Amino acid sequence: MSSRRNFLKNAAIGAVGASTLGSAHIYAQENKKITWRLQTYAGPALAEHVIKPSIDAFNKAANGEMEIELYFADQLVPTGELFRAMQRGTIDAVQSDDDSIAAPVDVSVFGGYFPFASRYSLDVPVLFEKYGLKEIWEEAYGEVEGVTWLGAGAWDPCNFATVKPINSLEDLKGKRIFTFPTAGKFLSRFGVVPVTLPWEDVEVAMQTGELDGIAWSGITEDYTVGWADVTNYFLTNNISGAWCGSYFANEEKWNEVPEHLKTLFRLCMDSSNYYRQHWYWGGEADLRVNGSKLQLTTIPDAEWATVEQEAMKFWDEIAKTSPRCAKVVEIFKQYNALMAKAGTPYRCG
Repeated sequence: MSSRRNFLKNAAIGAVGASTLGSAHIYAQENKKITWRLQTYAGPALAEHVIKPSIDAFNKAANGEMEIELYFADQLVPTGELFRAMQRGTIDAVQSDDDSIAAPVDVSVFGGYFPFASRYSLDVPVLFEKYGLKEIWEEAYGEVEGVTWLGAGAWDPCNFATVKPINSLEDLKGKRIFTFPTAGKFLSRFGVVPVTLPWEDVEVAMQTGELDGIAWSGITEDYTVGWADVTNYFLTNNISGAWCGSYFANEEKWNEVPEHLKTLFRLCMDSSNYYRQHWYWGGEADLRVNGSKLQLTTIPDAEWATVEQEAMKFWDEIAKTSPRCAKVVEIFKQYNALMAKAGTPYRCG
């Protein structure tokens, strides 16, 4: 009887110990959940398309191991300070273009809308995956501490939406336009006055007359975010066929993520890149034909050709800023020459 009592006593102690260890184990597992704060360049209405579906999918597929909290334009940090905030670990990840977040690399000038670098949205992934831009970006960001560049994708073209019609280059002179840093620098050659504002203030600035127009998107975004309600005209000529944006993460936080969740995040990036390809491509055509809010205008091809010629001068100036920039510009030239030789549908006209 004594040995039996001791056995039962020891078993009970063991059960309590096992229970305690089990609870501690479960508690430890719960504490291992990874939580990120990711801020996008986009406001809420736009983010519903350009990133939120992929982040929702990631959170669902991560099965409680990781959760990404999504924040919109300027919600936690002003867009121009996003890179530094990510380096410090104030936020964990960013979706934006290199240009807008003031990334301290020479190739940041090619993020956003580098004039005439692309004619169609498919140009961007081809340039990164087939023509070596991916390796160049990895090299550039490899020289910067604290941030990992994760990949680039294409968005919409860069057209003007304005209060007054634009039918010639003369009509651009003196117009106060909300646009991206490098695009603004280029457009200033034609008399445009680039204006930088928080994204959420643009609509009010249009209504108060602080802005004359926007060169920040194609027509899909104009309708989606409400800019078509405060402008009257849409210029069909664009200075770029696709915005080039990227995903970035704080280097330390990225390194802490298990490989299977890194793979999942990259798959969700690809999902977002794919969604935008058809959402923008279909939206740009449909709203030009069926949209009722904006009247279309066009600068004649012969006159617009002078803008394209000026862009080539701009390219050469940027090429002189660093050997790496020169390499990127040379890739653009080779790629566009090949596309021109390929002809329709790769290049028209």
